[in-house]
Amino acid sequence: MSKEYKFSNQTSFYQGKVRDVYGFGEYLLMITSDRISAFDVVLPKLIPFKGQVLNQIASYFLNATRDIVPNWLISTPDANAAYGFKCEPIPIEMVIRNYMVGHLWREYKAGNRVVCGVKLPDGLVENQQLPQPIITPTTKASEGHDEDISVADIISKGIVAPTVMEKLVLI
Repeated sequence: MSKEYKFSNQTSFYQGKVRDVYGFGEYLLMITSDRISAFDVVLPKLIPFKGQVLNQIASYFLNATRDIVPNWLISTPDANAAYGFKCEPIPIEMVIRNYMVGHLWREYKAGNRVVCGVKLPDGLVENQQLPQPIITPTTKASEGHDEDISVADIISKGIVAPTVMEKLVLI
């Protein structure tokens, strides 16, 4: 595991599976580590420079799109660090899928023809391109496994307000 630093004006600390987040009032410093998480387990081996690469990719796209939509990032003071505004997280993950692979294929192979509220036709095969991309949301569990959920359930359970979901996906 990585070292937890102590800063004089630090107000909070959270260690996730792959990120360490330091709070400073309305700001935060996110350190992206080289830790690997698979199936909600942090694996013992690290991938050198993984954190740096992921942080630099995120920073690039946040900077490239800030004229389209404001975001939280203020600066990247280090290759593994991002500093910005503390925001209220949206507790879901939006996964856009275009092929019958991974989790989607495993669910389909098990006989599920509705995944995350999306109906899938019979006769699909592994690695096949879908007729059109689909959105398969999951909950973002603070601990344990994320779970599949439909857009309708996200709204009906009050996880995300309808006005926010309208901005995330065309419903």
